[in-house]
Amino acid sequence: MNQAVAASQSTLGSRVVRSRRRENITGWLWASPWILGFLIFTLGPMIASIYYSFTDFPVISPPVWIGLENYQTMLSGDKIIGQALKVTTVYAVVSIPLNLSVGFFLAILLNQPIRGVTVWRTVYYMPAVISGVAVALLWQWIFNTDFGLANWLLDLLGIQGPRWLLDPAWALPALIIMSLWGVGGGMIINLAGLQGVPSQLYEAAEIDGAGPWRRFLTVTVPMVSPVIFFNLVMGIIGALQTFTQAFIMTGGGPQKATHFYMLHLYNNAFVWLKMGYAAALAWVLFIYILALTLVVIRSSSAWVYYEGELRRG
Repeated sequence: MNQAVAASQSTLGSRVVRSRRRENITGWLWASPWILGFLIFTLGPMIASIYYSFTDFPVISPPVWIGLENYQTMLSGDKIIGQALKVTTVYAVVSIPLNLSVGFFLAILLNQPIRGVTVWRTVYYMPAVISGVAVALLWQWIFNTDFGLANWLLDLLGIQGPRWLLDPAWALPALIIMSLWGVGGGMIINLAGLQGVPSQLYEAAEIDGAGPWRRFLTVTVPMVSPVIFFNLVMGIIGALQTFTQAFIMTGGGPQKATHFYMLHLYNNAFVWLKMGYAAALAWVLFIYILALTLVVIRSSSAWVYYEGELRRG
């Protein structure tokens, strides 16, 4: 009897092992297209770019190993990279808080029980899904000095409009204003966060005598802080990789007032055929973005509120 039970358990165990093995194989097969795509189109090019960053690679001839020369050129021989870093950083420092605040403000407005709120949410979100080139061409017309919409509206108010994209003092501010076109993406995320705030918290705060502003600071902002944190990190990553607007609308001008880092990288890679130097520029940008992102992540413990973690603590 004991031998039969043991044989039955052994058979059952082998069936379980075979079943798990089939499940694992099936899982890997389903995941294999993504894994292959990642290895071929992401990890592979990244490894190759590390190698190319230490070479002189003019594309039309094989790469030649030159060690750290590309990185030394950034520090001493490239007279444009400083301007590219300055333009990109100024754009990020101004546009990120602007987009965060406007997106949060719109989310609060569209979280109110008003008639047709679904239509308004759609209207504000739709611009975020339009192609970058199409948006750049649209705003190039809006900022046109002679017949653009922006100067036409200013003229109605009796204000002489600037030359926008033709003026070094106004070209970068124009692109910062244009960045608000895609604020709908962050707005939707903020709206989802606002709708997840328990109404009991507002009721308790109101009973304690907190006014609207006090409830906003003590309830809304802490509860939505993880969403703000996410939008901030994504904003940093996106702003420091700005390219399409400058490439289509200004070409980096006037007088390199909109010469973004990514545009400088593109010119080195595909205009001047300095692919090795462009690879080095790409890795410096990667480190720059990574460092800023890590700083934000490390600082999040001081201002991001996670209810579940506090409850466990």
